Amino acid sequence: MSKVLILGANGGIARVAIDILLREKNTQLTLCLRNAQWLKHLESNRVRVIEGDVLNLVELIEAMAGQDVVYANLAGQLKRMAETIVEAMSITGLRRLVFISSMGIYGEVPGEKYKNILDPYRDSAAVIEASNLDYTIIRPAWFTNANEVDYETTSKGEPFKGSIVSRKSVADLVVKLILDPNLEVRQSLGVNKPE
Repeated sequence: MSKVLILGANGGIARVAIDILLREKNTQLTLCLRNAQWLKHLESNRVRVIEGDVLNLVELIEAMAGQDVVYANLAGQLKRMAETIVEAMSITGLRRLVFISSMGIYGEVPGEKYKNILDPYRDSAAVIEASNLDYTIIRPAWFTNANEVDYETTSKGEPFKGSIVSRKSVADLVVKLILDPNLEVRQSLGVNKPE
């Protein structure tokens, strides 16, 4: 039974990933979000919903107790959140982290020069990459709500392809990374719909 902590569990990708993970019989989910009432309807013998602040180290350590994988789907003070996640994982001995970021953080999108808007994503990715965790950073294209799983990935250092990707596609990749802790370790993956 794989025990998965999902930080930012009410996010668009996270909600799709949760649905997929609940179809997997070998997963136990801890859903962490700011307002637990939003997901209380999911509580079961395989789902625990907790309220928490990713910036609170003590709360994060408590949430990580007994987990196998951390999947972070966050917004806001991303660099500070990444620092707290890395510290809490170090303290608890957890190794596997799947972290949602953004395309463009390495200047890898041809013809695009993103400025300050990507600084939080760039800075949080740098914190994670400097850690000793078994991380996978996911850098998705612009999201669509298309009901499809159709994507390709690019590695850090390769030009980004495409401009859109469905949330369902990103969630599919997240679940694969959660279920196989040896997949794409210490990688940063661009994700887009093939053109």
